[in-house]
Amino acid sequence: MIQLYDAIISKCIVHFVGNRGLEEGIKYSNGILDINGVAKDTLCNYFYKPFVGKEDYYTFWHQTEIELNTMYSYISSIFQNKECMHSVSVSIARYLYEQSTHPKIKGGELYIAYIEKCILDGKMMEAIGIFKSESKDTFITIKNKEEGFEIESQRGVNINKLDKGCLIFNTEKENGYLLAIVDNTNKGVEAKYWTDDFLHVRLRKDSYNQTQNMLSLCKNFVAQLPTDNGKLEKATYINRSLDALKDDTVNVNTFAERVFEKPELISEFRQYKDNYQRQLDVDIDDDFKTAPKAVNHRSTGNMTTIRLDNSFDINIHGGEQNIIRGYDEERGMYYYQLFFKEER
Repeated sequence: MIQLYDAIISKCIVHFVGNRGLEEGIKYSNGILDINGVAKDTLCNYFYKPFVGKEDYYTFWHQTEIELNTMYSYISSIFQNKECMHSVSVSIARYLYEQSTHPKIKGGELYIAYIEKCILDGKMMEAIGIFKSESKDTFITIKNKEEGFEIESQRGVNINKLDKGCLIFNTEKENGYLLAIVDNTNKGVEAKYWTDDFLHVRLRKDSYNQTQNMLSLCKNFVAQLPTDNGKLEKATYINRSLDALKDDTVNVNTFAERVFEKPELISEFRQYKDNYQRQLDVDIDDDFKTAPKAVNHRSTGNMTTIRLDNSFDINIHGGEQNIIRGYDEERGMYYYQLFFKEER
């Protein structure tokens, strides 16, 4: 878990990086940003807030050698010698500009900060933060004058919403460091420029991401199954998956047998897993430790909810043996029959 209560920004540099495809250009700063007092506290809140409690981590990576990852090299240089931070920040801004070619990518201020006294999983360490503010909001200010009040409007950054950011912690260098990432603006194809093109990262192979990957695999597999017998069967598979992932450890073969039961469905799931890993470039071990915080009903969306016309919703959280689906010939309608001991 990330804790930033006592974290200190010892150095911060800001540049403007535009959209290269629109030829907006770059504007470099001449040195370290001078911040203190209230401004420093405000900036800390703007940078830190989206990362508190985050548990899904990433690492820099490259297809051949990690040293060939451009951002990995830049970050390593700063960790080795903080005095070169400004010159390296210029290279980082230029590199981001080269990746900013999609017409939907907005230009904005790029902040590179050196942060001390970060706590990650109980250990204190240093980190480098890279943040970008793209969205601008309109704010009003009211000035008190002798004859009354005057209202002015200004355009600025909303400090309650960080558009893009990452924290790179000075740990696990040999594996590509450890990163936490935020991207609150781009959701389409253009979103990949931040994580894929600029940072070039992938999910860290740990219990949290292994659990999330397994749950995502199950959701995708169940979603593509036929719906001949209604949604009850799919909701049952999702609930069984959630229960199985609450164990301390998971064996994929045992998991498949427990969740899907039918031999033909178990075989289909195993084949689907191989294709899923290959297409999405994720790696799910045959045996892995689970992370309980990565498992919850909210992460399955509405896959455990059966919506009946516009009148009823049935939320399935288990007990599928007490639900029967049928068809009433006289009414020409489907029905669900539920058995229970008491109302709550």
